[in-house]
Amino acid sequence: MKKIGFLSFGHWTPSPRSGVKSASDALLQSIDLAVAAEELGADGAYFRVHHFARQLASPFPLLSAIGARTSRIEIGTGVIDMRYENPLYMAEDAGSADLISGGRLQLGISRGSPEQVIRGYEYFGHRPEEGSTDADMARKHTAALLEVLKGEGFAQPNPQPMFPNPPGLLRIEPHAPGLRERIWWGAGSRSTAQWAGEQGMNLMSSTLLTEDTGVPFHQLQAEQIQLFREAWKGAGHAHEPRVSVSRSIFPLVSEFDRQLFGRERASRDQVGHLDYGLARFGKTYAAEPDELVEELAKDEAVAAADTLLITVPNQLGVDYNAQVIENLLRYVAPGLGWR
Repeated sequence: MKKIGFLSFGHWTPSPRSGVKSASDALLQSIDLAVAAEELGADGAYFRVHHFARQLASPFPLLSAIGARTSRIEIGTGVIDMRYENPLYMAEDAGSADLISGGRLQLGISRGSPEQVIRGYEYFGHRPEEGSTDADMARKHTAALLEVLKGEGFAQPNPQPMFPNPPGLLRIEPHAPGLRERIWWGAGSRSTAQWAGEQGMNLMSSTLLTEDTGVPFHQLQAEQIQLFREAWKGAGHAHEPRVSVSRSIFPLVSEFDRQLFGRERASRDQVGHLDYGLARFGKTYAAEPDELVEELAKDEAVAAADTLLITVPNQLGVDYNAQVIENLLRYVAPGLGWR
């Protein structure tokens, strides 16, 4: 068995050809797609977070709304850029969303991806300390978040508060029990995956790795997963880790599917430059269901992960994306033993 969810970038474009023309459309359709995915039997609804872009940005109102409309499906992010975050305020928002959903929040965080603007985090009031980098700042924010999510008191109470306090130091409220173990780190390399394992965060790996060794993407990602698990074991964490990978997968079931994605049959890994270094991008899987079963069975990283997130073309609308999810669950997953 493998958990199967979707990952949406939440794009919106004021274009006649787009099924998502506004930020309102993106938010409301995201809720509807999560509800539809739960009804179809999917296991997760995850959303990218990008600032200064015509995409989903502030995740917690959206996740709370989905949590209130659903009862079973996991809800999460993939990923929140920690350079932009106030970790204590984030802990309050995350705790609220988790409690509304009944403990279903799976919070993916990371150093972040290339930005829409130059040093966008500075507009949010965050600047790296002298002699440190923006990545250092993201890890510092992460450490603070992980610490407060433990639910231990750290703040000195006012001796004359407006409302009575419980005894001892105060913690961030609301506290969501177990959320600390449901934090995922979006790792783009083998070294960051090892670091995530050492910190006791689950591993979230996408269709992009910020390094290239010449081997196929899925093999490099499988190596990343193995190093993460070794680091986790070496750190002696008590609970079992989870690993998710993302893939673009399109079962070609209808003629419309073939018109939209038939050309992706020839998709291959790509190597390019990102953040001044080499990066390897994973291919898109598009084929008849039987062919997809055969191709995905060879994907070593998918086999090694317990969770698969399929990236959806959200601007094609709720109905089409729900059909993509249904086709994967109905025609592909059983052939691979996932259902």
